Amino acid sequence: MKINRPTAAFLLILISIITASAQTKSFPKSDGEIRAVVAEISAARIESDIRKLVSFGTRNTNSSTTDPTRGIGAARDWIFSEFQKISAQCGGCLTVDKQSYIQQKANRVPVPVELTNVVATLKGKSDPSRVYVVSGHYDSMCSNPSDATCDAPGANDDASGTAAVIELARVMSKRNFDATIVFMTVAGEEQGLLGAGYFAEQALQTRLDIEAMFTNDIIGGVTSFKNATNRQTVRVFAEGVPTNESSPEANLRRSTGGENDSPARQLGRFIKETADIYSPKFKVMLVYRRDRYLRGGDHIPFLERGYAAVRFSETNEDYDYQHQNVRTENGKFYGDTPEFVDFSYVANVARINAATLARLALAPAKPKNAVMVTTRLGNDTELKWDASTAEDIAGYEIVWRDTVEAFWTNSRFVGNVTSFVMSDMSKDNWFFGIRAIDKLGNKSQVSYPKPSGR
Repeated sequence: MKINRPTAAFLLILISIITASAQTKSFPKSDGEIRAVVAEISAARIESDIRKLVSFGTRNTNSSTTDPTRGIGAARDWIFSEFQKISAQCGGCLTVDKQSYIQQKANRVPVPVELTNVVATLKGKSDPSRVYVVSGHYDSMCSNPSDATCDAPGANDDASGTAAVIELARVMSKRNFDATIVFMTVAGEEQGLLGAGYFAEQALQTRLDIEAMFTNDIIGGVTSFKNATNRQTVRVFAEGVPTNESSPEANLRRSTGGENDSPARQLGRFIKETADIYSPKFKVMLVYRRDRYLRGGDHIPFLERGYAAVRFSETNEDYDYQHQNVRTENGKFYGDTPEFVDFSYVANVARINAATLARLALAPAKPKNAVMVTTRLGNDTELKWDASTAEDIAGYEIVWRDTVEAFWTNSRFVGNVTSFVMSDMSKDNWFFGIRAIDKLGNKSQVSYPKPSGR
């Protein structure tokens, strides 16, 4: 069939419009290998591990570190042996350590006690110095956080998070990733985030390049809320203004915006984006707060030291089944026991963890030293960043959104360059970000550019 000139011209215009649209609407696609990782997460294995952790009677940080069957020491040794078994199954792919120190007398620590984090590290293949940390705390408490002898089963808080981390190690250790993943179970959370604080401080002192950290704490999906309308969601808490923000940084932020674009917020957006791809029926409820009211978790010591960190936690909590002495009172049962944990819910949270860790550790590092050039006024926006050191880098993507939008709405691939000018798009009217992309299409987290005169 012969096409007349007006029709051909129209088709050319239509093709150019479609091409331009493709350049400004670029959404991540699913990856078969990541789907395989997600599919291997087992609710039955998670249930078994939670019940085993409960069987130690108490895991209070002040409890016995030497009793072979009861107390935090018995739990510590069991977790260590589980990580060792997982490593043996993958040919020694995990480095398993007990990071111990003597915690001196402090609030909720009546006498000095040995405190131990159990850590399993899966070293990255091409970029091992870049690190992602996932944690749960294996200590527990009853009504009195200093009570070393009471029964404190801690099935939801936080055997659920600990079991999820062990399951993540089991599944992900079978595969290779570009970056390093640290699977960590910590003690001393109930005494003031002590174990996580120790790890984070050691990481800071040794200049460990932790690009992202998330903790899983109370992810059991308490069964008393099994009929809640938002049952198929998990909260991810992501702070806005950085905890460690300096006064000059605060002044700059107030003058230019960015209170909604901290590293933790970018991580939270990445997690939600990942859940939308790999967990369409079980969603992330992204909460723009550091944590719940009057509460805290093991991500906070990392935030305090400048690392991007977030918290996973069930959407609805039932306080009758956490931080309680196990008892029946006036016909009402209290206590954090396994019958109030939804093991399928925990597995769904673990699947989002797994998909996010895999996406992060397979992708290039997020662009470093991203800046927005502010040497002159104008209606264009010039962005610059450092070149990636990844051998398989394909290029970079500029993302943007209207200032009242919560998530990135548009993107444009700009090639393997280290600067780009967004023509006729004023920096006063939009928020911009930059992410790196490798040749397989893996995308990094977004880097939010700081104003700069260079």
